[in-house]
Amino acid sequence: MPAVTVANPLDLPRIPRADPTGARPRAVLTVTTAPAGFEGEGFPVRRAFAGVDRRHLDPFIHMDQMGEVEYAPGEPKGTAWHPHRGFETVTYMIDGIFQHQDSIGGGGTITDGDTQWMTAGAGILHIEKPPESLVASGGLFHGIQLWVNLPAAEKLVTPRYQDIGSGQIALLSSDDGGALVRIIAGEVAGAAGPGVTHTPIALVHATLSPGARLELPWRADFNALVYVLAGSGTVGPGTPDNGARPVRTGQLAVLAAGDLVVATAAEPGDSRSPTLELLVLGGRPIGEPVVAYGPFVMNTREEIVTAFEDYEAGRLGTVPADHIGN
Repeated sequence: MPAVTVANPLDLPRIPRADPTGARPRAVLTVTTAPAGFEGEGFPVRRAFAGVDRRHLDPFIHMDQMGEVEYAPGEPKGTAWHPHRGFETVTYMIDGIFQHQDSIGGGGTITDGDTQWMTAGAGILHIEKPPESLVASGGLFHGIQLWVNLPAAEKLVTPRYQDIGSGQIALLSSDDGGALVRIIAGEVAGAAGPGVTHTPIALVHATLSPGARLELPWRADFNALVYVLAGSGTVGPGTPDNGARPVRTGQLAVLAAGDLVVATAAEPGDSRSPTLELLVLGGRPIGEPVVAYGPFVMNTREEIVTAFEDYEAGRLGTVPADHIGN
């Protein structure tokens, strides 16, 4: 990890150093540890948002870190065909390979830094699974799946699929070259990611070299979450003795208001991972009631009931004739 790298981060556009007199670094409100679980046919996940107040997550609903796991031959697993309504799913494949197919004709193979962005909207069926070649050989598997809510006025938009190749994401470097920043969606430090969102958000994967510090400009009207994919360090301004909070693999930091996200990687030898790998995400809160049940995210219980009725009646789509999987 990670899949998208550059030989020399100093060749990339730099994130300007923050003005110490004007920037407002975001303090850390909470740090939680993701419990382990299983998804689909049994692939291991960390439930990144478990135990976090939903008010701090809005507009996000759910996030799983899939793996990191080294599968033996015959072990790779995926999901069966299943429905969604009322939100968007974002699958970011850091290492490994996954196949996707849906009922509106979207899909393909994502691998090593690719992202698939599926707007379920009014309703869709889809499947995600490792290709047969990976099942036969085994191998490394590591990715993220994020659920992004849709506001009530857009819950039933026409479904859409975006295939975002690793070569499309925007790349930046910290001012000293110690951190590589990949922008998947949203605008950060003047660079825009390729993901097109109904709900305004930003999604960033940052790699910090040992001892490096990242100061990432962040929209003041967005919330801010920092999830540790691997490694250890601190999040927040100051030092571990004065404001900054220690974080490690599988932990989520919820940040307070401000316009700057600050993170520092552990010094060499202080972590099993040679780098600090962070997923930084945030968005403009929707501020509406959320009723989430199984594969549906709506505003009321009645809408959830309707979603199940529509699924059972075949109104959320049908499995294509040339379908993959079971």
